[in-house]
Amino acid sequence: MQSQGFAPIAGVDSRVLILGSLPGQESLRRQQYYAQPRNAFWAIMGELFGAGPELPYAARVRRLRAQRIAVWDVCAAAFRAGSLDTSIVADSVVVNDFPAFFAAHRRIRLVCFNGTTAHVLYRRHVLPQLAGRAARLPVAVLPSTSPAHAARSLIDKLAAWRTAVRPALAANAAGARRRQ
Repeated sequence: MQSQGFAPIAGVDSRVLILGSLPGQESLRRQQYYAQPRNAFWAIMGELFGAGPELPYAARVRRLRAQRIAVWDVCAAAFRAGSLDTSIVADSVVVNDFPAFFAAHRRIRLVCFNGTTAHVLYRRHVLPQLAGRAARLPVAVLPSTSPAHAARSLIDKLAAWRTAVRPALAANAAGARRRQ
């Protein structure tokens, strides 16, 4: 079954881009990023940015944009049975238009990958298309928030995510103080 990705969650002033691989079945059904209730993504976003799962989806999206966090997937489309990244058919991958995204979002300073599959897909399919600043952006490969990756606890995952995005959090706070 071919899965189609979503438009990015992003503001023109986004500083951090968080990339997954491709929406899972529950996300596709609900048309929401990370809709699988056991996925830790929104719990981590709640701790880091106040965009937790207790909020309606639209409010979470607004909070991420306000914190200058963008969310997207490497794949615009791919064939996959079920929701596991290991089921993505490699030669079916169609990547999103990252050259256009980075041209429109010039303030991105860090690309974070929600798991290794997103990073591998990005290196293989996206980096060869990029030039200039976009090709040199710092990256962080973070522990997957998927329930399929339960070897690490939520506390461990949160610590890794917090460490990776700390510079962006500090920059966002400094920018907010300057605007006051």
